[in-house]
Amino acid sequence: MRRDPTSARAAAAVLMATLPLLLAGSGPALADSDPVELPVARAELRADESCAAASERPAEREPWTIRALGLSRAWQQSQGAGVTVAVVDTGVGTSIPALAGRVETVGSADDDCVGHGSFAAGLIAAARTKGVGPAGVAPAARILAVRGTEERGTTTPDLLADGIRKAADQGAKVIYVARALPTGREELTTAVAYATRRDALVVAPFAPDTVPQDKAEQGKEEKGKAAPLWYWPAAVPDVLSVMDYGAGGDRPAGAPMALSADLAAPGIGVVGNGPKGSGHYLGSGSSFAAAHVAGAAALVRARHPELSAAEVTRRLLGTAYPASPPRLDVYGALTAVLTDAAGTVPKQPPAGLPESPSPAPRHRAVLVASAAGGLVLLVAVAAVVIPLGRARRWRPAD
Repeated sequence: MRRDPTSARAAAAVLMATLPLLLAGSGPALADSDPVELPVARAELRADESCAAASERPAEREPWTIRALGLSRAWQQSQGAGVTVAVVDTGVGTSIPALAGRVETVGSADDDCVGHGSFAAGLIAAARTKGVGPAGVAPAARILAVRGTEERGTTTPDLLADGIRKAADQGAKVIYVARALPTGREELTTAVAYATRRDALVVAPFAPDTVPQDKAEQGKEEKGKAAPLWYWPAAVPDVLSVMDYGAGGDRPAGAPMALSADLAAPGIGVVGNGPKGSGHYLGSGSSFAAAHVAGAAALVRARHPELSAAEVTRRLLGTAYPASPPRLDVYGALTAVLTDAAGTVPKQPPAGLPESPSPAPRHRAVLVASAAGGLVLLVAVAAVVIPLGRARRWRPAD
């Protein structure tokens, strides 16, 4: 869908035509989903394509992700107020009604030609507006737009690393990185370490949303050459890497294997805003799942400001639903009491030892025992000698 806009529109039409049937059999959490056909959000544009325009179709009903993440209950605990989430992507539009007054930009990041960054920012922090169903995970959080790509969405490790550093310098507590690259280990590891030292939590997709067409053809020609197992910055230990899943809990055929994902979140068939206006787009991929997790991290940091970035990660992972990888539980991350936290060992008072006893009683006991023993010995000797003396009339022996 990235490479061919005609295919993208056709695929979107097929997807939206079958979406109501899928949602009808997926349980009560999906019953309110909107069957309106929406344009498809993309990550890159060709040089001859025009920039993404405002969508003319607003989604009026609540998308399945709201209930799947339990956001109605979570918003009673936190809405992310006071937390800034950096979006290192294609930029974020500043005229989006759902983000009005809450978007700051660095450099040229206020111009989002592709629309991917605006879509992700909406998943993170879009506020509920009248007549519109979709909303972001942290609707009171602020967005810091930082460009991590070229104008049309192409990127390099250096561009992403520079975006991460800029976001950390601006004081963002959560840094969302939209891309996963097969190269750039050194550059992105260094950039993540820079952000971590400033107590920023970096969230990124565990793998690309799709494999570009030219890479797929190259893979056919190079038989026997395995696809990359690790993508960056997701593979950096301090990064929270995220996998996507759909309304039925499954992933599409041919999706990248989740060998390195830390967490899973909704990312297939999700609804978000475009680069301008109040209309909506439809998107799929682990980059959008990572946006949901970035929003959840903002909720946790707002409710528990005393927690470090590493402790927020531990809370998100420790409260997730058991699966492989674990699935995000927003309400649990906000309210759970983690029982495996190391407790403090009570300080024991020093033991009180009694004073050394006086030796006088022992000496008296030894003296009495010695006297008694001597008396007994004397009586025993007398009992033998006296009868013998009497028998000899006390005459000395010859």
